[in-house]
Amino acid sequence: MDAVDAVRMLLSPRPVTDPHVAYAALRAHGPVLDLDGTYFVSGYAAIDAVLRDPAVHAYDSAQLDRRWSDWRSNRAVELFADSMLRRNPPDHTRMRRLASGVFTARRVAGLRELIENQVGVLLAELAQEPEPDFVAHLAYPLPIAVICALLGVPPADRGQFRRLAEALTAVLEVRFDEQQARVAHQAAGELEAYFRHLIERRRAQPRDDLVTALDAAHRQDGERLSVQELMANLALLLVAGFETTTNLLGNGLVLLLEHPGHARRLAAEPERAPAYVEEILRIDSPVQLTERYAGPAFELAGCPVAAGAEMILLLGAANRDPDRFAEPDRFDPDRPQNAPLSFGAGAHYCLGAPLARLEAQIALPAVLRRFPGLRLAGGRERRQRLTLRGWATLPLDPGSVDWEAPSATVPSGGQAAEPRRRTTE
Repeated sequence: MDAVDAVRMLLSPRPVTDPHVAYAALRAHGPVLDLDGTYFVSGYAAIDAVLRDPAVHAYDSAQLDRRWSDWRSNRAVELFADSMLRRNPPDHTRMRRLASGVFTARRVAGLRELIENQVGVLLAELAQEPEPDFVAHLAYPLPIAVICALLGVPPADRGQFRRLAEALTAVLEVRFDEQQARVAHQAAGELEAYFRHLIERRRAQPRDDLVTALDAAHRQDGERLSVQELMANLALLLVAGFETTTNLLGNGLVLLLEHPGHARRLAAEPERAPAYVEEILRIDSPVQLTERYAGPAFELAGCPVAAGAEMILLLGAANRDPDRFAEPDRFDPDRPQNAPLSFGAGAHYCLGAPLARLEAQIALPAVLRRFPGLRLAGGRERRQRLTLRGWATLPLDPGSVDWEAPSATVPSGGQAAEPRRRTTE
């Protein structure tokens, strides 16, 4: 596959089953490739440098003005453009500071018990499903429940968000069609109307949640959020808060079940979950690419980059760069100095990364312990996305045995306690 074919494959409207074939073809031309003034960056060191360079810009409203004259007529595009995802300093700095002040490490750590309880409930429900689907029965409902609890969204309102997020995030792909744009526009309107109503309720009855806190930031003097920025960042926190985590959980379970030795090890030694999650993030990143734009002309990995040029940063390719990772295609949770770029780097590093990691570190070992005979059933389908890479469906065969109330304790001798088993045949 030559470089042009690789780019066509990645930017095709058809789903990309395995983008790593295209990534390898691009990497053969070096860490940076100029194709008609658009720069495709696949090298780890090059992408890391771009993400940390203050002279490089995010895909903001100025870039949208140059590429799409009437983009403001699409509320989904406008919503993300008003959020910290697609703003540059000083606006990004201001919004990020405000969001970081309420999305704290203490608040995230306080969600551990909620996550553990929710995982237990969902696993019990999954065990009763005649045709269990990991995406429908755990990978979506878990992060939706967690981010909604963090935001302050009532449990009864959660059912609508999978459909809205699926529609809305289409405009985060590098390329999307008119039909997707129309559906995303409608979804953005629905989501914005919902948050307006919820904000009114929280003003009448404030709570210790992000909606209350960000609305207070909107109304305070000094550093504040505009109405548009408030809506945009609430939408971003909601959809980014579970879309990425859903993909991480689905990608992770498939990798583990394809490597049964590692699945057994993680079930027996759940304390190793942080290393396993990092390797899952590396080898099948839930976010495969992002875009940046050059400020002044500069040189990147020996390649001259023109001023204002678009750079497609292939995070998934960087995570398998052989110059950074030995045997990059091998799933190795014991890999030393494992630092994937899946959540970005620099000023735009994903604010929700600690929460996504925590959910995966809790959920994946719990699934494997509850269903030690778990296998993938037929009929799994990838989502028709590249930027946000994950599974649409993951049918499961729970196997012939189930663990009842398994303990996470590993005896001092290093061997996992024998589970209490019951037959399910």
